Formats: sequence, structure tokens, C-alpha cells
Amino acid sequence: MKEYIFKLTLKVRDYECDLQGVVNNSNYQRYMEHTRHEFLESLGENFRKMHEEGLDGFVSSVSIQFKTSLRSGDSLVSCINVAKQGVKLVFEQDIYRAADMVLAAKGKVESVLMKDGKLTRGEYYDKLLEKINKT
Repeated sequence: MKEYIFKLTLKVRDYECDLQGVVNNSNYQRYMEHTRHEFLESLGENFRKMHEEGLDGFVSSVSIQFKTSLRSGDSLVSCINVAKQGVKLVFEQDIYRAADMVLAAKGKVESVLMKDGKLTRGEYYDKLLEKINKT
């Protein structure tokens, strides 16, 4: 497994599975979103605080490759790496089945930031990256 700047362990719940007994594809995106929120919290940031300051982050693109199905009761490790590309913050997000660390899903999520309704150049992202580099 490669190095990541943030990892979160979660457990698959029964209601996240489809009739085939595997996690429905839409839930992988939810796992990734929850991991991004927890990642921000780990840096002392959160979406409510950002919104109150006029900052709103929006996902501009999501790409997920499904590799191995997760099943009810499986634990998973959701991992993040991040880089700034132009005005976007790009999250490389991988999800592993915790029992054997087999890659279950590989994702790329691009986000942009609006300040008071206008697209920013990503200055806030620069500050986030500085926090990451200090840890």
C-alpha cells in the first residue's frame, strides 16, 4: 500500500448493500465524501465554518474505478492524497478492504471553491496545503 496523508477506517452497514450482497456503487462516493470531511476536521476546518465565512467548496468532477466488492460487515480503509492543480484541489482517494488491504475502489475527486458566490483562485487551498506540510 502506498503512503497517504490521511486514512479513515469505516464499517460497511447492511443497508449499503444491494440485492447481490455487495456495497452499492453509490456508497463508495459517500465513503469518499465522508473521508474528505473528516480530513478537513483533522486540519481544524469544517464546511459549516467555511460557509459562515462565505466559502463554499463544490465537487467539480468525480471518477471512480471499482476493483473489488465490499460486503456487509467488512471494514474498509478510506485513504486520501491531495494536490492543487490550478484553481482545483484534487483528491486521490483509494478504498481498501481492511482485512487484507485489497483495493476496492480508486477515485479522483476535483473540487473548486467559491467565495461569496464567485470562483476563487484557490487561495484557501494553499493555506490547507501549508497545514498539511506542517504535520
